[in-house]
Amino acid sequence: TRMQSLNPDPKAQYPSIYGAFKRIIQTEGFWRPLRGLNVMIMGAGPAHAMYFACYENMKRTLNDVFSQQGNSHLANGIAGSMATLLHDAVMNPAEVVKQRLQMYNSQHQSALSCIRTVWRTEGLGAFYRSYTTQLTMNIPFQSIHFITYEFLQEQVNPLRNYNPQSHIISGGLAGALAAAATTPLDVCKTLLNTQENMALSLANVSGRLSGMANAFRTVYQLNGLAGYFKGLYARVIYQMPSTAISWSVYEFFKYFLTKRQLENRTLY
Repeated sequence: TRMQSLNPDPKAQYPSIYGAFKRIIQTEGFWRPLRGLNVMIMGAGPAHAMYFACYENMKRTLNDVFSQQGNSHLANGIAGSMATLLHDAVMNPAEVVKQRLQMYNSQHQSALSCIRTVWRTEGLGAFYRSYTTQLTMNIPFQSIHFITYEFLQEQVNPLRNYNPQSHIISGGLAGALAAAATTPLDVCKTLLNTQENMALSLANVSGRLSGMANAFRTVYQLNGLAGYFKGLYARVIYQMPSTAISWSVYEFFKYFLTKRQLENRTLY
């Protein structure tokens, strides 16, 4: 979020990811990089439950339609896109609060005070101002992510057994590729979520910025083509372990619960 800022304060300009962490901790305290963690935890549980439940059901249904022989990349991509609609409906408000808390010199002291202030001053719509941009970013992100994950699983784990190493490697690489490809959309989403005051005034934007097209124009106006790739390395480094952990935990519980279910059927 900090590295994607279009017009940061001189005290919040960072030469590298390590440099950013070091300066934030030195100047703002050890716990500052974890601001917004509580609101993300609250949103992540229900969001991911709907996300994977929808994906599995849609994947199974669409694979039967598109491919009688088994795995269809088109089915996996569509299933990932449909799951994203549900996931982002829950996570978008959490993302808005998290990013506002993460900004340099944020006026918000806690997640609850941020929610109250945004609700009072900007209304409910502020929590979904970047929803279409989020979907525009996450639908291609998740399509690339799921197609790449399933493709890599076919290569390294063709029998689709429970294999933690293959799930971690496939998940990490799939997340990295999807993150790199969708960074320009993520920059636009950050601008819409944070409504960065200095950047908007330099771009002569009055009031609140809304809409992906306006965000794209504003990013280009202020930083040119390079602006679309701000925070690229940080985003890839964040997504690789995130997707690796997500898939390995999901595959473990899928294996564990399926095994228990089969054992119970055998007993009875």
